[in-house]
Amino acid sequence: MKKMIPVITAVALIIAVVAVSFGVKLISRYSYTKERADLNEYFQIEREDQVPILLQNDRIEESARLLDGVCYFDLATVHKYLDDRFYVDQKEGLVLYTLPDFTVRTQIGSAAYETKDGAQTEEYILTRMEGDTLYLAADYVKKFANFSYELFTEPNRMQLYTAWEERETAQIGKDTALRYQGGVKSPILKDLTAGDTVTVLEQMEKWSKVKTGDAFIGYVENKRLENYGTETPIPVTDVQTPVYASITKPYKISLAWHAIAGVSGNDTLEEALAGTKGLNTISPTWFALSDNEGNFTSLASEGYVNAAHEKGLEVWGLIDNFTNPSVDTFEVLSSTSKRAYLIQNLVNEAERYGLDGINIDFEQLSQDTGEHFIQFIRELSVPCREKGIVLSVDNYVPTGGTDHYDRGEQGVVADYVIIMGYDEHYRGSEKAGSVASIDFVENGIKKTVEQVPAGKVIHAVPFYTRIWKTQGAELTSEAVGMELAEEFVANHGMEIIWDETACQNYGELQEGDAFYQVWLEDGESIGAKLGIMAKYDIAGVAAWKLGFEKDSIWDVIESYVNG
Repeated sequence: MKKMIPVITAVALIIAVVAVSFGVKLISRYSYTKERADLNEYFQIEREDQVPILLQNDRIEESARLLDGVCYFDLATVHKYLDDRFYVDQKEGLVLYTLPDFTVRTQIGSAAYETKDGAQTEEYILTRMEGDTLYLAADYVKKFANFSYELFTEPNRMQLYTAWEERETAQIGKDTALRYQGGVKSPILKDLTAGDTVTVLEQMEKWSKVKTGDAFIGYVENKRLENYGTETPIPVTDVQTPVYASITKPYKISLAWHAIAGVSGNDTLEEALAGTKGLNTISPTWFALSDNEGNFTSLASEGYVNAAHEKGLEVWGLIDNFTNPSVDTFEVLSSTSKRAYLIQNLVNEAERYGLDGINIDFEQLSQDTGEHFIQFIRELSVPCREKGIVLSVDNYVPTGGTDHYDRGEQGVVADYVIIMGYDEHYRGSEKAGSVASIDFVENGIKKTVEQVPAGKVIHAVPFYTRIWKTQGAELTSEAVGMELAEEFVANHGMEIIWDETACQNYGELQEGDAFYQVWLEDGESIGAKLGIMAKYDIAGVAAWKLGFEKDSIWDVIESYVNG
């Protein structure tokens, strides 16, 4: 027995060692780590002045900056999340914000800004350049947009709210830790004290994802949460949403463009209007940008306006950017002083001749001209609104390549947005086709009314047809009026059939080695297009161009306008 005692003792020691080892492992496995997370790494802070942003309940990729004790957003962040009406003129060192009756401006690097009530000054720099990036003070942005923000330090971070939805909340029942992830081994983000209120973002079996009042998002054990409830924060309504009042006619617009190439063209008004019915607006092509300083040529005629008024027509003078090809539209529109010069002279011309409206027809704008173009429309809308001048803007049928025209903003600040609903197939097209098939028309209207109120949308129809000729590998076309198109069909004995897909009369003919095709614009095709306009209850119809139509077309248009 004595010989067994050492053996028993050894076994007992082994068991004890194993038990202790197992216990240590068990305790280690289930004990709470006291490791603390690297907060700079958690917030992805790479420089001292960086301020990570928590927008609502999500960390966004953009950051603010803390410069001289003032919090700043870069312009791209302001546009993306807060307000996209801030406009920057780098050449003249200006930041502008166009309200319905005035354009507020500040010089980059200044604490002063100009309002309708005069000069104002703050105790901080409103806007500043850091390298190639423009920054706007958060408090300056708050003068124009409703949002709230709270800045925290050690480390820098910001809680930003642009929406104020109901939140699920809970209280911390016992001192605990907010951890990076759910699990007792996850590093600690911060200590929580009994009584603290947190926002519950997601609840799982044992842990909940929560947000603290000082902009930390992490995990807390469910057993530490109590007194669940909800709260609805008070929305920030310091800034009254600006109302860009529009001129809306109490009737459907029926507009035709009158192409005038010279002063003598004004004498053709009587002839051009002879067969019209249901027309209430005429847009003469009088103005054209003439240089890169904002000047334009004018063919305006007081006699023309008076004659049109006597016939019950409003006159919306058109200005284009393509009559003089040497003009660089970007150069004109990207300069605040040149835009102001152009706008002042254009409005002066409208007042001088008693115009009822101005029609902007700026085409082939490059992507980088887009922001300057829409700022031009904003700024032009101010004097037009003040003086009762209708402002309309011509647009291509919406495609991915024309988004920079910003039809949505046009629909806010302009009175009417006109869709140039033609040139589906044009002179340079690779294949023959309709100028404006019914699907092309409907898609254009449908996409536009998704961005612009239907009561501001005018759809323009073509009064012309393209005669297509394919000869060998060469494809050419000629745009002709309705009568000439019908004469071509008759003279060539072309058989016409109804193309249900295009909703147009179609004809084709092989003549020697030449193959001809036409998709006719006539009473039937125009009637089908007007039916789509009625379906979407838009503001009216326009037509390019006066003189290309048959008189019978006006019966169709009159029926639509009075329907």
